[in-house]
Amino acid sequence: MAVQQRRVSKTRKAKRRTHYKLAAPTLVKCPSCGEFKLPHHVCECGHYESKKN
Repeated sequence: MAVQQRRVSKTRKAKRRTHYKLAAPTLVKCPSCGEFKLPHHVCECGHYESKKN
């Protein structure tokens, strides 16, 4: 089993954890109602690519 020989500095620990964050989802406006929605998804009003489904 590996045993730690030295203390890991705060900077080194932070460099290792830079990707531990949440990314905000991409949102686009619906052309028909103007509400924000995920791209390539049907809007709450029922439109997809300016067509009523």
